[in-house]
Amino acid sequence: CFFRFTMDDRVVCAPLLLVKMHGTREPFSRNKILHVVMAAGQKRPISSQQFEPVGDRVENTIRKQGVSEISSKKIGQYVMDDLANLDDVAYIRFASIYREFKDMSSFMKTMEDMMAKKGKGN
Repeated sequence: CFFRFTMDDRVVCAPLLLVKMHGTREPFSRNKILHVVMAAGQKRPISSQQFEPVGDRVENTIRKQGVSEISSKKIGQYVMDDLANLDDVAYIRFASIYREFKDMSSFMKTMEDMMAKKGKGN
């Protein structure tokens, strides 16, 4: 991350801004990611402790890029990549909102892509 040291030698990361689809900006929130991921995994056999690292991994991925702003679209893709490894149903639930499926064929395309990725890993 873009960091600086304070007078008492603490590392402080520069603020990271999320650029939304309509161009508005807001501070990046790891907690928002966690909230959305937990909603996608609601009533799944996944503990909150399994969801916690998703926000950390997404934030770390962004910070490693050394950017001060990132699009919501990229963040959504990072979350989807992480959820694909955690739970298939949570992945599809998140994708249905993130990708805003317009019809059944776009939903099926996402399902087929996920199944192809899972097939390669086996």
